[in-house]
Amino acid sequence: MKPETGSGQPPDRADVIAHPPVLYGGFLMIGAIMDRLVPLVVLPDSLNPAGWVLVIFSFAIGLAAVFRFVSRGISVPTHTPTSGLVTDGLYRYSRNPIYLALTLIYIGTSLIAGWFWPLLLLLPLLPLMHYGVIRREEDYLNAKFGTEYQAYRKAVRRYL
Repeated sequence: MKPETGSGQPPDRADVIAHPPVLYGGFLMIGAIMDRLVPLVVLPDSLNPAGWVLVIFSFAIGLAAVFRFVSRGISVPTHTPTSGLVTDGLYRYSRNPIYLALTLIYIGTSLIAGWFWPLLLLLPLLPLMHYGVIRREEDYLNAKFGTEYQAYRKAVRRYL
């Protein structure tokens, strides 16, 4: 984490490169524009129902994951301090169910719209999320919660 200007103390938040919904939304918009300007592949309409299933299922995952934070009074956004760890509910199976939901919503939206470019843009988006967001959040949580977070990391997978 980088120190805040003038304070000499690191900020009490994860030093992520951007807010994850902004990254997913930005890549989706760029992909949609690219698909409009330079269509590479026309996705069949038969994928549309699968897209809807993914979006609906993923919203449920995302809402359940966010509810775990909110019900405990713990901040969700990456630009705010966190006051605790959530290790139950979906967080027993994955340390990042919100990011899983965002990824599946992104894929589902692409399938519904018939956009290929956004699917192709997942290739740079996922490593960007891994290194620019998730690993930085892990460093922050490790520094803030120490052995409690380390035990959680050993017990629960990062993704699935």
